[in-house]
Formats: sequence, structure tokens, C-alpha cells
Amino acid sequence: MKALLDTCVIYPTVMREMLLAVAATGAFTPLWSARIIEEWQRATTKLGPDGVAQAGAEAVLLAAAVAGSADVIVTLNAKDFPRGVLAEEGVSRADPDAFLLGLHAAEPDDVAAAADRVLARATEISGTTWEMRKLLKKARLPRLGRALTR
Repeated sequence: MKALLDTCVIYPTVMREMLLAVAATGAFTPLWSARIIEEWQRATTKLGPDGVAQAGAEAVLLAAAVAGSADVIVTLNAKDFPRGVLAEEGVSRADPDAFLLGLHAAEPDDVAAAADRVLARATEISGTTWEMRKLLKKARLPRLGRALTR
């Protein structure tokens, strides 16, 4: 399955890392366009020079995947992606929490392992010990957080 990741789901760090960690398990192929990467880089200017530098480095790694033949668009922006219009093109829309929850239902061990890596990274970067459910709730992935902590 190919999933186009909208800017609004790659800009929040934990959400992006969660999506890419699950993609790394082979659960789906992430896609984005050059425009999405440019929007993401502009959004990081709010974080200051360190955020811009991080986005620039990650953009080089991500820019190789240009959107094409997506099965689903993963976005928080339902307004700009009406289901009826997408359906005419054979594409569905999913919010990141529902998308990842569905992948968790299909491959719980892979998604749990990906989440553990993201949790370890968040703890390392922030210097704060995070609990899985709280981290994912903060990242706007509350249903996935509940599923992983049952």
C-alpha cells in the first residue's frame, strides 16, 4: 500500500517518526511531493535555526520519495481532501491515528516495535522519560496509544 503523507502529519516530530517507523517495517510505502517537503521546511522556521537545520537534513533523506499512485492520503486536513472527490480518483483519506491503528490491528508486533523505537528516541531527545500513552496522546495519536498500552 502506498500512502501520501500530508505536511500536517510530517511536521509534528513524533507523528512523523511514528509513521516512518511503521513504514520501515514494510507496512506501507510513504509518499510525498516536493511541495509537501517545502511546506514542512517552511513550517519548521517556527522552531528556530535548529529546527530548520533538522528539517533540511531530513528533507534530503525524504525527498527521494515523490508522490505517485497513492492508495490513501494520510492527513489531518479533511477539508482540503473531500472523500467524494478522492473516491473518484480511487484514493481514500485517513487521519494518522486511524491509519496507524488499522496497521496495528493487522501487524501488532511490528507497530509495537516501531512505537518502542519512537518512544526511546523521544526520551533520548527530550531528556524526559515518556510513557507510551502520554507521548502518543500528545502527538495526536490517542487511539493508537491506548491500543499499545492494553
